[in-house]
Amino acid sequence: MFGRFASRAGSRLRDVARLVSPGIRNVVVAGSLLGGSAAIFMTTQLASASFGAAEDHLDAPRYPWGFGTMWRSYDHNALRRGFQVYQTIGSACHSMKYVYYRQLVNVAYTEKEMKEIASEHDDYHSPPNDEGDVGTRPGALTDRLWAPYKNEKEARYANNGALPPDLSLIVKGRPNGENYLFALLTGYRDAPHGVQLAENMYYNIYFPGTQLAMPPPLAEGAVTYEDGTEASVSQMAKDVSEYLTWASYMEQDERHLMGLKTLTAVAFLIPPLYYWKKWKWSYVKHRFVDFARRH
Repeated sequence: MFGRFASRAGSRLRDVARLVSPGIRNVVVAGSLLGGSAAIFMTTQLASASFGAAEDHLDAPRYPWGFGTMWRSYDHNALRRGFQVYQTIGSACHSMKYVYYRQLVNVAYTEKEMKEIASEHDDYHSPPNDEGDVGTRPGALTDRLWAPYKNEKEARYANNGALPPDLSLIVKGRPNGENYLFALLTGYRDAPHGVQLAENMYYNIYFPGTQLAMPPPLAEGAVTYEDGTEASVSQMAKDVSEYLTWASYMEQDERHLMGLKTLTAVAFLIPPLYYWKKWKWSYVKHRFVDFARRH
């Protein structure tokens, strides 16, 4: 009985499909494929974002960053302040091995200023001499940003077994990027009643698991800004988050500018192209074909 019912249902579906025009069938198929792909993508993103994360922390809010829109660029004053926060506080533990001093020239500092900043560290390796000995020299524009530790074991030994992550691409490597960084830097709290912190751990409501080995890095007035901006915790967190976003997406301003140029060019090209298309095919669309009957 079930086979007979399935056969009838299949024949009816085929009859309905014959009545539907090919164009509508193509739209339905395309919509089904698009919907299925979107569902798979969202499921994968949610799974990857929640993998390995505890359920007792808060998701970082979304803040109104100006550089996230196509019409605005990075705040280069904020980049300068953010680099100052990193140099003063963050570089004591975290490296940025994929960023070079020269990349900050004409972005946050002049070439002369950047040379002075690079030369503050005199433990860079010099080329070997004729005898093969390697000495030390001051930093130069072509060097990577100074790293506080020589290797992973030294970093873990200095931080009670915890490994401070490299910050070069940290925004790309964390879900919700710059929002997560800002929330993490401002999310330190006293542990609530009933929560037992492990040894040398700190409570942070935005960190997965809420227990973080890094002590609160920012404090009121920890940095003296050159432009006189008040160095509050939220201001420093905002500036260093924008700087680390720039480090992960250095090409973003150029891409925004190229996008605006492309959209402008397309907007100017659409009217003449549309007119050309109408003129080119007008005689085809309006022609009349008459079939004469032969006697």
